[in-house]
Amino acid sequence: MSGGPLVACDLDRTLIYSAAALGLTGPDATAPRLEVAEISDGQPLSYCTRRAGRLIEELARAATLVPATTRTLAQFQRVRLTEEPARYAVIANGGQILIDGRPDPTWGRSIGDRVRRECAPLESVRDHVRDTGDPAWLLRLRDADGLFCYAIVERSRLPGDQLAELTAWCAAHRWTVSMQGRKLYFVPGPITKWAATAEIAQRLDLGSVVAAGDSLLDQEMLARADAGIRPAHGELHERGWRTDSVTVTGSAGVLAGEQIAEHLLRLVRRSPTGIHEQY
Repeated sequence: MSGGPLVACDLDRTLIYSAAALGLTGPDATAPRLEVAEISDGQPLSYCTRRAGRLIEELARAATLVPATTRTLAQFQRVRLTEEPARYAVIANGGQILIDGRPDPTWGRSIGDRVRRECAPLESVRDHVRDTGDPAWLLRLRDADGLFCYAIVERSRLPGDQLAELTAWCAAHRWTVSMQGRKLYFVPGPITKWAATAEIAQRLDLGSVVAAGDSLLDQEMLARADAGIRPAHGELHERGWRTDSVTVTGSAGVLAGEQIAEHLLRLVRRSPTGIHEQY
């Protein structure tokens, strides 16, 4: 097992990027070299810069690197973040902890019991979204491993007041709503990346946690970690969310992913430049 702190990292639009999310705005001739980080049906789906790939490998050797993602098990298994898979991972937004690629039943039972006690059932939330949604913006509605659901939406046609009403209804039933690209997530309140990350840190007796993420579903993890970094894009950036312990990258898109990996490695190595450095 690697030494150092636990490093909890969101994947999509934090460390890895779809072609649509690369955000390369400069001349093609100066674009960074990319490497494939995800394959789906034999085709490349997500990328990071080659330099980011090297930094992530160094990070995995220097610390306990824990991918922390909202992806389902099947979606997570498509990702090749490092040559050797991480021993621990947080998937389904914290609904599952993986140990050597397999869901941990103890955590699954614990979080399932909390959701049943504290939250409205998945079926009622899914039905409410379907019944109040307009086909003009609600394209598909899918379950995620029976833990939460998400909608594929046409964002330009989703009225702000309807999103606000959905968010308020879900909050009253102890569910969280988060918009990430074309996906609108509906997640039970107890299912959080931070809860699962803290569980892993406690089991491994690791006293410190550093984190990276870009969305509302990453906010608690970032705020409660000892230090962290977020990109200059995504849901948190759009909301202007900041806190003293979390650095913001100077770049957006896939180049932000490179800066995130570099900064996390600096934190792990306890650089004398300090943990709150701004790019």
